Amino acid sequence: MKAFSLQSHAALVTGSSQGLGLAMGKSLHEAGANVVFHGLQPSVEGLANYVQADLMQNDGPQRLVDAAFELEPSLDLLICNAGSFFDVPFFEMTRERWDKTIQLNLASVFFTAQVFAKRMVAEKRGGSIVITSSTNGFQAEMDSCAYDASKGALVMLTKSLAVSLADHGIRVNGVAPGLIKTPLTAKVMESDDRSLLDLYEKKILLRRVGAPEDVAGAVTFLCSSAASYITGEIIVVDGGLTSCQIGRI
Repeated sequence: MKAFSLQSHAALVTGSSQGLGLAMGKSLHEAGANVVFHGLQPSVEGLANYVQADLMQNDGPQRLVDAAFELEPSLDLLICNAGSFFDVPFFEMTRERWDKTIQLNLASVFFTAQVFAKRMVAEKRGGSIVITSSTNGFQAEMDSCAYDASKGALVMLTKSLAVSLADHGIRVNGVAPGLIKTPLTAKVMESDDRSLLDLYEKKILLRRVGAPEDVAGAVTFLCSSAASYITGEIIVVDGGLTSCQIGRI
């Protein structure tokens, strides 16, 4: 359908050298968009339109967005996906780990979106921003205080940015993935002890852990004109994980 096409659009996907971000970038490309990928390593095999940048650095967002616009001057889509997990048990948590979590998962998202939006407004063009939050933004998890706080903040940041940018023709939405098989969750997914994985699969209504492509489809939809009347919303992509109080016993 034409409404789902991203022909004539260009996107920057942060944290897209692997996992969720890589799947998002590929999905956007399949829908017709030119895509700029991003990561920490100098290069990634198979990704020509790629920018290395450390978003933990204060000038990281500016350098990344500037480089992305150099590669794709028509850039009008931003996917803020970069993030990670640095938590340890509550009583062992340090200020360094806390600050690292907030800096990457929250602050870098805000400032990357700010730099992108400034450029779009200066060029008098509309666009779309999609932010990757998590079901941890709605429900807490053991030994995950900093991560949960950062993802919860992203839920509200999505809504706040939608308010701030609506008059400039920039829509802002988010996705909240549940348990998805990525390098970040590989320890659970690939363990010989399936007890925890079996527990999750009983809880998930669709009876399976998600794949990165499950989230990528929602992101692509939110970037398309099919979602032109949607802003300030979070799409939960969790196979029904958070919809059922107890799950299967």
